[in-house]
Amino acid sequence: MANSKIIRKTFRIKETGREIIVPGRQAWTLERLIDAGSRGLTTIDHPAPRTSAYVHFLKKDFGINIDMVREAHKGAFPGIHGRYFLKTDIEVVQDNHGDPA
Repeated sequence: MANSKIIRKTFRIKETGREIIVPGRQAWTLERLIDAGSRGLTTIDHPAPRTSAYVHFLKKDFGINIDMVREAHKGAFPGIHGRYFLKTDIEVVQDNHGDPA
């Protein structure tokens, strides 16, 4: 049987007061974006599988404004990564247990 205990969090878009319920890794990603503030979120600092996909779904499914810039990085595996910036003013309202954030 699949795990039915998917984390869900309720967020409020401050400009409109609209509340959205965001599941799983998308909720995790949105919280990381809120916490990152003007620094932005990058997988260099917060490794996570499929971060770009989670950002895509936040934009597409919830209409959240998120910008991305490409940055070069060095190290053992040099290349380019994205840094994501949350442009919509959002706050956490509660987690899936009904506990206030």
